Amino acid sequence: MASEALSVQVKPPGPFRAFWSAFSENRGAVLGLVVVVFVVVVALLAPLLAPHDPVEQFKGATRLPPFWKEGADPRFWLGTDAVGRDMLSRLMYGARVSLFIGLSVMLVSMVVGVAMGLAAAWFGGLVDVIIIRVMDLIMAIPSLVLAILIIAVIGPSLTNTIIAVTIVYLPRYVRLVRASALAELSRDYVTAAKVAGVGPFRLMTVTVLPNCLAPLIVQAALGVSDAILEAAGLGFLGLGAQPPMPEWGAMLADTRDLMLSHPWVMAFPGLCILVTVMAINLMGDGLRDALDPRLRKS
Repeated sequence: MASEALSVQVKPPGPFRAFWSAFSENRGAVLGLVVVVFVVVVALLAPLLAPHDPVEQFKGATRLPPFWKEGADPRFWLGTDAVGRDMLSRLMYGARVSLFIGLSVMLVSMVVGVAMGLAAAWFGGLVDVIIIRVMDLIMAIPSLVLAILIIAVIGPSLTNTIIAVTIVYLPRYVRLVRASALAELSRDYVTAAKVAGVGPFRLMTVTVLPNCLAPLIVQAALGVSDAILEAAGLGFLGLGAQPPMPEWGAMLADTRDLMLSHPWVMAFPGLCILVTVMAINLMGDGLRDALDPRLRKS
């Protein structure tokens, strides 16, 4: 019986369980994940959770304080802005807009960046030089300045904000995928695939790309928070989402004249941006640690 017990082998944990075990060791990452899930749920259920229409103006209910201050109205838990719109409802709908911008920028940047990065790594030569030099030119200009320049040319709107921020953050994905693909192309399994007659497109997308996903996933997670912050900056300058759309950056711009007299009106959207960006960054750090075996705790 003892020999039989010794011969029993413990099965190693599956890939998902190993990933979660490494991810959960980082308490900050778990906290960030909880906050991100909460923000996503609020954004998705905003039409059901919001007590009022985010653009509806209530006459005689302007600049009302939140519920814990004297003079608050029970209809508006977080008060109202300068034109009588419910702050809580606008913050909930603002989460939808900000997350939509962040996810849209991340997805478009990642798809285009992966295609350009793989092309630069595979073709090399003149194609590689042209792609990398264009990316270097984009990175040479401060991101906010470049985004403002693009918006000035194509005009301020939500769609144009996504286009501008996508162009600004595209080089991150291109350079990351190119560097990872170049490292993978020198490995034996790629040589074996070439000898086996695998075509260039299948080789790069099926054989090489999956081995470049770990750093790409981390960059994508962090890219969402960067895009939200960049879009909020454009909205604050009046070049992003246009009123009366409830976008957090635009809400900051609408209430900057009330910063001293009614500070809570400006504090709420600022806190939403701060908490969301920090939560996504913490979650991204946890993803980096979990996906890189060298950073896992023994």
